[in-house]
Amino acid sequence: MSIRIVLATLAALVAGPAFAHVTLETQTAAVGSTYKAVARVPHGCKGAATIKVRVQIPEGVIAVKPMPKAGWTLETVKGPYAKAYDYYGTPVSEGVREVVWSGGRLLDEHYDEFVFRAFLTTDLKPDTTLHVPVVQECEGGGVERWIEIPAAGKSADDYKFPAPGLKLTPKK
Repeated sequence: MSIRIVLATLAALVAGPAFAHVTLETQTAAVGSTYKAVARVPHGCKGAATIKVRVQIPEGVIAVKPMPKAGWTLETVKGPYAKAYDYYGTPVSEGVREVVWSGGRLLDEHYDEFVFRAFLTTDLKPDTTLHVPVVQECEGGGVERWIEIPAAGKSADDYKFPAPGLKLTPKK
């Protein structure tokens, strides 16, 4: 193997983590089911520690219950849905629209997970991808906005800051 190939491979390995983005641990779920979302945050903002993680809840995702995280303050922002959804025979027209974990400190060289459970309504379309925008705030005012939703014909790989995606499957 030539020295150039070895150096190129090493450069790619070192540079790789810089391109990591927020993802969902489980990337497939059925509509009409309860889903445990585990948002994986792999790094800070250009070396600075993460101090706040905000997850925006997409329309059609209801009954959100976030998991408290030791060392972090948990807040939910509630508001109306675009329409009323059926939740096991009960119409629900408002609920959690955003989950915010703050006050902790996730160093750039560390990784962590932020968890919530939710119900994926049958109004969501199977065989599509549901995007869950995440905003990561860091010490010194740095912000990573993982909110880009791919346009038709594009994929998350085409974007610098793609929103985590969940592939929706038919109701079981």
